[in-house]
Amino acid sequence: MFSRSLLMLAGAGTLALTLAGCSAEPADTHPDQPVTKRREIFKSFTRSFEPIGQVARDRKPYQAAEFLAQAQALQKLADQPWALFPADSNYPPTRALSAVWDKPAEFAQASADYRQKVDALVAAAQGSDLDRIKAAVSQVEGSCRSCHDAFRKP
Repeated sequence: MFSRSLLMLAGAGTLALTLAGCSAEPADTHPDQPVTKRREIFKSFTRSFEPIGQVARDRKPYQAAEFLAQAQALQKLADQPWALFPADSNYPPTRALSAVWDKPAEFAQASADYRQKVDALVAAAQGSDLDRIKAAVSQVEGSCRSCHDAFRKP
């Protein structure tokens, strides 16, 4: 005889599996999973950049060592996702536009611009001029935005 709590637990598990199976997003079936890998790196960008952006918008107090560490973490990630856009990786679940592959020189320039802006952010973070730091944060944000506008589906 099953206890009531065990039956409820089994029902919840079945519901979770059913909902997971109804996911609208297709799985990354490529053997190397470049879409999944680059998405994880971009999520890491966000995790590193969020505290930086909060400081720049005066939503979090500026602590020089912590800020510099976050900027350096972002810098370590900055080179990583671009090699994960091989020609055979334009398939669902990507959110990349075909412009990534149709305009490779422009995409390469956008990624180079991003890396340069991140390097400038790290350089600014090594100093103590908060106005310069905030301007560098704004430059990184602008670089992200322009790349998304040109190369990413909404």
